[in-house]
Amino acid sequence: MIHNYNKIKPEDLKDNVIQLIGKQWMLITAGNKDHFNTMTASWGGMGELWNKPVAFIFIRPTRYTYEFIESEEYFTCCFFEEKHRDKLNFCGKYSGRDRNKAADAHLTPLSTSHSMYFDEARLVIECRKMYYQDINPDNFMDPGIQVHYPKCDYHRQYIAEITSVWIRKEN
Repeated sequence: MIHNYNKIKPEDLKDNVIQLIGKQWMLITAGNKDHFNTMTASWGGMGELWNKPVAFIFIRPTRYTYEFIESEEYFTCCFFEEKHRDKLNFCGKYSGRDRNKAADAHLTPLSTSHSMYFDEARLVIECRKMYYQDINPDNFMDPGIQVHYPKCDYHRQYIAEITSVWIRKEN
């Protein structure tokens, strides 16, 4: 249980995941209270795979968060109200290698029993990694996809079981 949130089943999530991820964005966070990083993301999804509720995310190996995702079993995807858009913009613009993004974005990091989340989030989805696959440009069936990779820094896809979903309690 995390403070100020109600736990729900993944299948009870009412949000449109295309809007949630693609338009509202998320902060993907991995690590522990002593050492973690977060990044803004708008690529990913949720669904059912291997008889489990899953989330899938994409992270470029050049991102600082990649190191944390690689070394940790769990990560969170945090979603925010529009009034926090500036925090997501900030976390997408700066690297955690160079600064404490959470502090500089005025985010309050807290920990679940497995990973980190932010107290300002309206929705927290905790995930346990199950599988990864590196994007292989040889498999692009639509040549227009390559435009997303001018530096040829292809993402790693992670598929993770959704282990917990928390929604902020109404005041």
